[in-house]
Amino acid sequence: RSMVNGGKTYYSISEVCSQTGLEPYVLRYWESEFSQLRPKKNRAGNRAYREKDIDIIKNIKRLLYEEKFTIPGAKKKLSGSRSAESGQVKLDLAESEKGTIKDVRRELKGILELLTG
Repeated sequence: RSMVNGGKTYYSISEVCSQTGLEPYVLRYWESEFSQLRPKKNRAGNRAYREKDIDIIKNIKRLLYEEKFTIPGAKKKLSGSRSAESGQVKLDLAESEKGTIKDVRRELKGILELLTG
């Protein structure tokens, strides 16, 4: 297994279960319900989850368990988080993160002006 950012590239279903506090049957069921959740399978046919898959699982768990969405409602919310025109994923950012992004954008515009004269 290769290492990315000090972590593993792929995680087994049992590792994901211990990270998320969910049972394997819940993850398998969610795979059948949420098209965004499609972990790869390794040569042995076992699920191989990536960080992206784990983020999706945590998001589904938050929608269902904390925000009390139904499965159809959570599906709609997840598919609605994609921007129709651009295909870009919208991110829910804390206000402090938005400020940081604005600062970076301002600095990049300044650099662009210097480069283009």
